[in-house]
Amino acid sequence: MHPFFLYLYQMTEKQTEHNMLMEFIEEDCFINAKDKIEYPPVALSFGEKLIKSSKGDSLLPIPIGTYGNLSVVTAPPKTKKTFFISLLASVYLSGNNIYGGDLKGHRANGHLVHIDTEQGAWHCRNVFKRPYDMDSTIDSDKYHTFGLRTINHKTRLEFIEYYLSQKIDSPSLVIIDGIADLVSNTNDLTECSMVTQKLMEWSAKYKCHIINVIHQSYGSQKLGTGHLGSFLEKKAETVISLEANTVNKNWVTVKCGRSRGYAFETFSFEVNEKGLPTIVNDLYDPLK
Repeated sequence: MHPFFLYLYQMTEKQTEHNMLMEFIEEDCFINAKDKIEYPPVALSFGEKLIKSSKGDSLLPIPIGTYGNLSVVTAPPKTKKTFFISLLASVYLSGNNIYGGDLKGHRANGHLVHIDTEQGAWHCRNVFKRPYDMDSTIDSDKYHTFGLRTINHKTRLEFIEYYLSQKIDSPSLVIIDGIADLVSNTNDLTECSMVTQKLMEWSAKYKCHIINVIHQSYGSQKLGTGHLGSFLEKKAETVISLEANTVNKNWVTVKCGRSRGYAFETFSFEVNEKGLPTIVNDLYDPLK
């Protein structure tokens, strides 16, 4: 074939592929404002809210996170964030509320995939074992735990995608403790945008909720880690902030920094004498 005609053929083929992709996006992403779309099912909640409507009153869970969305847990150093993550994992996997107060997991038969990118094997094992210590009825077949500290950032991302797509049928909750370790530079706009887009893709494709743990500097109200923190803050359904309690140094306060729905009420937790995170009922005020 003459080079000119070959060029025309290749250009036509590329244009056809592009048009097919655009048509797929048009069909898949079109939202009819007149159609009824159900509120996404809740993955984790704290407390309930009475909703009044013409159809009657309903007592609904206040979401920490819903399926098909992302949340962010942000915490400065030494605020027991891994204990908080263990508390979420235990409540979600067991469905029991021994330590969780009004915290509740809404898991049907899905799997929890827990990724730690920061700690070595010994420390990871302690974190991953904690939910079992909190509730011995947890099914280990539903809890998938990996320490990816020794793996480079690109391979970490590839491994998570591989595991979600090929190793389990229904990943319903994914925890990534150390989301910043999925990029080489948290101020690289292209790289941070790509990772954030991948998280949104996973949450939509698998209808799972993804909790992303990210560091925060002392005294700052903003998410740390550069552009990655900014991207995640914009896309997250809920931003959960951990901070030192002002009246009891042994407690950590959990606040809803931002929510697309109803904000859950502020609560606190402590690590008990057995080394297990437990929600405390009252904010002790020595002036009362």
